[in-house]
Amino acid sequence: MNIMDFNVKKLAADAGTFLSRAVQFTEEKLGQAEKTELDAHLENLLSKAECTKIWTEKIMKQTEVLLQPNPNARIEEFVYEKLDRKAPSRINNPELLGQYMIDAGTEFGPGTAYGNALIKCGETQKRIGTADRELIQTSALNFLTPLRNFIEGDYKTISKERKLLQNKRLDLDAAKTRLKKAKAAETRASSEQELRITQSEFDRQAEITRLLLEGISSTHAHHLRCLNDFVEAQMTYYAQCYQYMLDLQKQLGSFPSNYHCNNNQTSVAPMPSASSNVIGSSALTSTSGLVIASPSNLVDLKECSGSRKARVLYDYDAANSSELSLLADEVITVFSVVGMDSDWLMGERGNQKGRVPITYLELLN
Repeated sequence: MNIMDFNVKKLAADAGTFLSRAVQFTEEKLGQAEKTELDAHLENLLSKAECTKIWTEKIMKQTEVLLQPNPNARIEEFVYEKLDRKAPSRINNPELLGQYMIDAGTEFGPGTAYGNALIKCGETQKRIGTADRELIQTSALNFLTPLRNFIEGDYKTISKERKLLQNKRLDLDAAKTRLKKAKAAETRASSEQELRITQSEFDRQAEITRLLLEGISSTHAHHLRCLNDFVEAQMTYYAQCYQYMLDLQKQLGSFPSNYHCNNNQTSVAPMPSASSNVIGSSALTSTSGLVIASPSNLVDLKECSGSRKARVLYDYDAANSSELSLLADEVITVFSVVGMDSDWLMGERGNQKGRVPITYLELLN
């Protein structure tokens, strides 16, 4: 037998099998043939696997949207990934905003209040951009990649074996139908032999599929660990952003009080500890937990000609020679001076003396 004859016979056999399965499937749909049902445990495993696949795809796609809101950038990254090439590095939105602020501040003049503030804000925005880039890289490696590997690897294998199980079931039911229709003893014996073979192949394929499906529980455990990694990456990112903005707020707090806000609104002080006795016993607390300092809180101290001891809550860098630099937790002497801005006091440490912002202090008894 030459190769061509073998291929023709193989194609004919495959066509016969396909036709037999098609007839069996059609008759089942029309209610004209019996259908072998899978056991309840296997059906539950199949349902769990399908549910896992659907929700994994949804979570994966929405995480990609969260990390990269630009759809064009996501498409570009997908193309580079499929081509197994590294996507070119691009500046992200916080970094771009930061660069604009720095350029603007440089042009306005670093020596001006507005120019200096823009530069400080720009530098902070660029730090946030770097943190954002690290979040994307960490999340892609520890969270998105394992989810994608399940969809493109494990679940594809499960789908392949599930399809084979469906074909083996159709073969089995077709053999059962032929046995019922067999009249002659010889034909019946042949049909019984065929039924035993197809039943054995179906049972074997059902066991293979079951073993693969039982691995879904291990997949859930793995994805749980990946989810913990994702949450940790987000926690690190938001903690970094909070610290960057807190430092920026302190830096901007060194500007004269008339630069702090518009429309004579009360400025917001850095967040003190819950037990802090911030200067001014009638300080107001906003719904966000930030303490709002009011000039009226200093009436007692300003009307008093004496001095008080105060603990420094935060580090403070003097903006000019008229101010006093501070270190967190040190104790200094403070007193009021007639005509001084209500947001400031005079501070004294040994032979050093200068203005200090009241929001950085805690009066001591």
